[in-house]
Amino acid sequence: MTISIKSSQKSAVLVSALLGGVIFSSCAASVQPSLESALSSSDRMITGSAPPIMDQMTESVAEQPETEPITEGRTQLIKKAAMTVIVTSVTESVKTVSQIINQQQGDLIGLDEIQPSGDNSRHTASIVLRVPQNLLEPTIEELAKLGTVRQRNITAEDVGDRLVDLQARLTNLQRTEANLQKIMDRAGSIKDVLSVAQELNNVRQSIEQIDAQLKSLTNQVAYSTITLNLEASVSSSSPQSSVSSQMQETWNSSTHSLQQFTLGLVKLGIWLIVYSPLLLLLAFGIYSGNRWRQAHRPTLANPESTNAD
Repeated sequence: MTISIKSSQKSAVLVSALLGGVIFSSCAASVQPSLESALSSSDRMITGSAPPIMDQMTESVAEQPETEPITEGRTQLIKKAAMTVIVTSVTESVKTVSQIINQQQGDLIGLDEIQPSGDNSRHTASIVLRVPQNLLEPTIEELAKLGTVRQRNITAEDVGDRLVDLQARLTNLQRTEANLQKIMDRAGSIKDVLSVAQELNNVRQSIEQIDAQLKSLTNQVAYSTITLNLEASVSSSSPQSSVSSQMQETWNSSTHSLQQFTLGLVKLGIWLIVYSPLLLLLAFGIYSGNRWRQAHRPTLANPESTNAD
């Protein structure tokens, strides 16, 4: 009995050992594919082959609106220039300026030309033109060739921060507009719809204002303004008053003098006519006095003659 019990225990231990080996081998076989799948998934994560969820997240991030279309590091300058040039002929210089503007791909904004009105005045012209900013210096060099540069000035204003701020405000307002549009689509009552519509209108007005400011600043950055003052030199104005001008001036002076002399005679005649009664009385008194003295002169001389006798 004892031997049979021991043999049965040995067989049970052997069976349990065999079963344990089978279970261990099956567990090892089941764990190995899971490890291989985990390793393969980690390899895919490292090499960049993301699962579909990651692709969807990337696409959703890519579909979001841009928040910084204007880089903060770039300098945005508004350049303005002013110069005064002494030229021989203002008329010819204005034509040359038009040609220079066309060559430099610019625009003529304003022209104010003043003709000389007297001997001491000179022919002048003020021209306001606009050229691309990268062609500002070459345009100034071409304009300097018109004559003698008496004054030249260039100023620059950095508006990069203003552009970035306006762009950020515009982006936020556009997002607010989109959200209000969604709320308006979901709004139920008329009161809610009108309230959202009013707020949406205010946001759109702000968007239009900021967009106009952005376009204006961007245009000023892209194109520079030049104010050109042209003045005729003194030597160019003196030959114009030559023989013909001097003869004309002499004729004008002589006719003016004759007019003044004739007008003086007319005025004198008018004065004589007005004071003629007084003049006649004065003449009559003088004449009467002379007659009286002539009448009494012999009577005064007779006593002298009698005394001499």
